[in-house]
Amino acid sequence: MKKENAVIIFSGGQDSTTCLFWAKEKFNEIIAISFDYGQKHSLELACAKDICEKQGVEHHILDMSLLNQMAPNSLTRADMKVDSIAPVVGTPNTFVDGRNLLFITFGAIFAKQRDIHHIITGVSQSDYSGYPDCRDIFIKSLNVTLELSMDYKFVIHTPLMWIDKAETWEMAYNLGVLDIIRDETLTCYNGIKGQGCGDCPACKLRSNGYDLFNEGLSK
Repeated sequence: MKKENAVIIFSGGQDSTTCLFWAKEKFNEIIAISFDYGQKHSLELACAKDICEKQGVEHHILDMSLLNQMAPNSLTRADMKVDSIAPVVGTPNTFVDGRNLLFITFGAIFAKQRDIHHIITGVSQSDYSGYPDCRDIFIKSLNVTLELSMDYKFVIHTPLMWIDKAETWEMAYNLGVLDIIRDETLTCYNGIKGQGCGDCPACKLRSNGYDLFNEGLSK
């Protein structure tokens, strides 16, 4: 059966880059879309571009600056510090209202213009950090909404939905790209590539998962 093409929502971080290599094995051609929403660590866009260039993947950066104006958060505002721990009530201040909703929606619009039916995103309910738009129920709901809104068949793929960070590292290992994911991706909320700052929630989640993955390898 002929492989189809796919659009991937791509940040250049651990999760989306792991999904990129997963997709390269599943689909004929991958087109990556990144979003400029005024994020403080704008180096992620340069990182995403660099990875795509090295892997021969077509890459587009779309302007989503309006999101910054409408949804203040610690990833875009210099005067807001990143929450070191998740709040007891509500979402962390790193949560950007509507981000995945808009990113996947614009990805779907782009995909339809290219006659592409498959969209890939690296969200995970297992390690979702309290973000409601990383849950499986949201993705399934949005999939239906996009089809109804455009009268067009979409399949949203979430390869990481039911696995944690240790298993995500394992996936990278099995795909033969562990070194790329470890050294060339940018997950850190403070914009430091690779191992990151080591202190922000994203770095801690990534580092803890890597340690657990290595423990499993040594057994």
